[in-house]
Amino acid sequence: MNLMDKLADKWSGRTNPAMIIDEQHICFDDIKQRPTTHLDGISTGDVVALIGDFDSESIADLINLIDIGAILVPLSQLTEEDHSYFFEVAKVNWVVQNGTKIKISPRADHELLDKLRTLKHAGLVLFSSGTTGRPKAILHDLTLFLSRFETPRPTHRTLAFLLFDHIGGINTLLHTLFNSGTIICTSNRDIRNVITLCEKFEIEVLPTTPTFLRLMLISGAIPTEIPKSLKVITYGTERMDEATLKSLCDLLPEVEFRQTFGMSELGILRVKSKSRDSLLMKIGGEGIEWKVENDLLLIRSRSRMLGYLNAQSPFDEEGWYQTNDLVEVEGEYIKVVGRNNDIVNVGGLKFLLSEVELIAYANKDIELAAVKSATNPITGQHVEITVQIRKNSGLTLENLREYFVSNLPSHMRPRRIFLDNVNVGHRHKKL
Repeated sequence: MNLMDKLADKWSGRTNPAMIIDEQHICFDDIKQRPTTHLDGISTGDVVALIGDFDSESIADLINLIDIGAILVPLSQLTEEDHSYFFEVAKVNWVVQNGTKIKISPRADHELLDKLRTLKHAGLVLFSSGTTGRPKAILHDLTLFLSRFETPRPTHRTLAFLLFDHIGGINTLLHTLFNSGTIICTSNRDIRNVITLCEKFEIEVLPTTPTFLRLMLISGAIPTEIPKSLKVITYGTERMDEATLKSLCDLLPEVEFRQTFGMSELGILRVKSKSRDSLLMKIGGEGIEWKVENDLLLIRSRSRMLGYLNAQSPFDEEGWYQTNDLVEVEGEYIKVVGRNNDIVNVGGLKFLLSEVELIAYANKDIELAAVKSATNPITGQHVEITVQIRKNSGLTLENLREYFVSNLPSHMRPRRIFLDNVNVGHRHKKL
């Protein structure tokens, strides 16, 4: 049975909408019955860039392309300036957008793409964030990728906050469709609009980022403007700071806060927080193993990617993937405390940039902080920080210098402090 028919069976007899877009309630039959003639000519094994968002047309195209056996490259219009690079690296044949298709190149060979073609399996190409060099093209076998959604889970009304081209966004979409929930879609993900949508459509689950939650907290919208319908807030894609999580838990005692953990190379893993206000988590799920070596987390997953289309495989001979996450272990639980490249050495004294960031976030006048290391001719390295302060806080550079002197040892104090907006990308995480 193809995916469209399998999902239609799951939705048979359901009365709730599959999607809500603006004021429009869309049932799954509406998605299934959308025209497919614009996909004529696309064959099994073709690489198709699907430029869209969470709308019925894009979602119908996504499901139908999977059933054709295409290798999908979901893209957002927000990354348009990078599309030509994505097309080249993923060896895209077709571009589908707004109900039309364009053939941009003949089918190209690649060892990993050819493996999927031999199996006649659909594929999924996602791109890394590209924070170190050009984004990597990550190829998944969709037969393996979709298998994790077969186990029934609770049905919820969920906001599609994470984007169409992000593994978290794809995970939210598929989880909701497989479990006959309702996904509420929007192209406007600012704080006020998200709160309005949560109240208007009685959203139960908000999947988001620590940066967005911190900005929501600082905005003053929490707790008075958060509707009672909201039961679960999940956060991931970047590290959460403990001060923000504690404030959120104190102000929203009825909301369950759940940490998510995953990466495009491995997929979204099953994790369980030790408690709603704890950053300790237990990693599990079928076919998932983990271990820690030299304080670094390694994961082995049965449903991992096939590999990169433009880089060497990151897996060792035994299939372990080094996440570059520095962790602390407490029994069955781990806590991510930073990244391997966050370690700073100032005059022989080592520490994590995240430790400086945590001190910054303990100051209630600081909205966001971005910490980095810089070369120093005397000490080898030093710390610099960009601080985005609350409006009308009155916080000055001199106040900040005094604050860091009072709260950090000399070698960890920022040598340069910039008062400026912290750069937040279209995925609502710090860049």
